[in-house]
Amino acid sequence: MDISPLLISLKIAAASSVITFFLGILAARLVISMSRGKYLVDGLLSLPLVLPPTVVGFFLLVLLGKNSAVGSMLSAIGVEVIFTWQGAVIAAVVVSFPVMYRTARGALEQVDENLIYAARTLGMGEVKIFFRIMLPAAWQGIAAAVILAFARALGEFGATIMIAGNLPGKTRTMSIAVYTAMQSGNRKLAFCWVMIILSISLLILLLMNYWTDAGIRKRKQG
Repeated sequence: MDISPLLISLKIAAASSVITFFLGILAARLVISMSRGKYLVDGLLSLPLVLPPTVVGFFLLVLLGKNSAVGSMLSAIGVEVIFTWQGAVIAAVVVSFPVMYRTARGALEQVDENLIYAARTLGMGEVKIFFRIMLPAAWQGIAAAVILAFARALGEFGATIMIAGNLPGKTRTMSIAVYTAMQSGNRKLAFCWVMIILSISLLILLLMNYWTDAGIRKRKQG
C-alpha cells in the first residue's frame, strides 16, 4: 500500500496550519479592534466556511491560473501553483482559515476585560497588551483553533483537487485517494484510507477536547 497520500496530507496540513495560525490570529485581532465595518469584514473572512469547496477551488483557479494577472506574475518569476504541492497548501489555507480565525477570535474575546483595562492604566501599549496579556490568557482556545484548522486542512478535498489535481506522489491526499480508489472499484483500498482518516480525526478531536477541558479547569481554579 502506497502511504504517500498520508505523508502528503500531513505535510500539507502542517504547512497550512502554520500559515493559518499567524493569519488567523492577526485577522482576529484586527476584527476585534474594529469599530466600523466589523460585521462585513467578519463575513468576508468567514465566507470560505460556508462556500462549497469546489466553488473555493474555482475562485482560486480564476485568481491563480496562468491566464490571470496574479498567475502571470507568478509564472514570470518561475513560481507554479496550479497542479503543485504549493497549490494544495494554498487551497488548504483558504478553507481552514475561517476555522482558525473564528475560534481564535472567540478565545480572544473571552479574555477578562479588567486585565486589559488594568494594563492600559499602567501605560502598556496595545501591541504589548495583545502579546503579553491577551495571547497568554487565550492560549487554550488558540491551541484548539490550531487543532481544528489542522483537521480541516487534513480532510480537504474539493478545492485541492481543482487547483492541485490528483497527481500520485505529489498532490494526491488521503481524501483524494479515497475518491480515486472508489472510482477504480477498489473498495478495500478506499476502506483502508477511510479508517486511517477516521483514526486521525478521532485523535485530533480527543486532543482538542483535552485542551478545552484544560482551559475550563484553569478558569475554575482561578
